[in-house]
Amino acid sequence: MDALDPIIHQPARLQLMSALCQLADGQRVDFTFLKQQLGLTDGNLGSHLSTLEAKGYIAVDKEFVARRPKTFISVTPTGRSAFLAHVGALQSILQPK
Repeated sequence: MDALDPIIHQPARLQLMSALCQLADGQRVDFTFLKQQLGLTDGNLGSHLSTLEAKGYIAVDKEFVARRPKTFISVTPTGRSAFLAHVGALQSILQPK
């Protein structure tokens, strides 16, 4: 059986990675969109994003849009691979023997 990834396995990070992996390569979403979609607070979302970014699973880009700071998040190839491996490990647990 494949091992579960402890970074991704946490429920909020699993939701984050699931949402980000639905995007096509090169696409990204903004912080506010993720916060609203997942129902997380600024601090909670920021903390989870920092954990995923430190592992190299996501990229966080800060830009100015119409003179306002905006944070964009995208999944990295490493993150996409880790998520798919984690999903595979979950599926192997759920499949009857």
